Amino acid sequence: MRIPKLEIEVEFPANVKAEVAGKKVKITGPNGTLEREFNFPLMALSLEGNAVKIAFKDATRKEKMQAGTAEAHIANMILGVQQKHVYKLKICASHFPMTAAVTGDTFTLKNFLGEKIPRVAKIEPGVSVKVEGQEITVEGADIEKTGMVAARIEQVTKISKRDIRIFQDGIYMTKKPKKDI
Repeated sequence: MRIPKLEIEVEFPANVKAEVAGKKVKITGPNGTLEREFNFPLMALSLEGNAVKIAFKDATRKEKMQAGTAEAHIANMILGVQQKHVYKLKICASHFPMTAAVTGDTFTLKNFLGEKIPRVAKIEPGVSVKVEGQEITVEGADIEKTGMVAARIEQVTKISKRDIRIFQDGIYMTKKPKKDI
């Protein structure tokens, strides 16, 4: 079933500015600027007052999904430039005490399961990582980069060739943006 005219508006507050050029959306706010290009062929983007308008003519089910995807991305961009997206992780160690540190654009974990070689995760530009005791906080305006860094830190402690029922040491996510785990 086709929808003759599908239009979705994503509103933004007064302290946020938006620019639309073709299929590229640029959102500017107190926490920086985010830019994204949408490569959906039949989608039309426009700026009307304090809202970004997503429009499709004669939309199929696929185009309806694309409109929802674009709406979610723009809403996350608006939220990110207003208040940063925050992921919280916790270090859990029962066998060997781990030492986590941030130096420049790398996250380093030493003494994981008694290993001599430290494990390293890359930190994307625009994302900040803070280590406070056993708590790790990952903050950033771009939800995708922030989530990627948090996932990399969690994957640093991936255990292979050991019984995971016994070796439960690692870094685990305890809070994501918009939900608690």
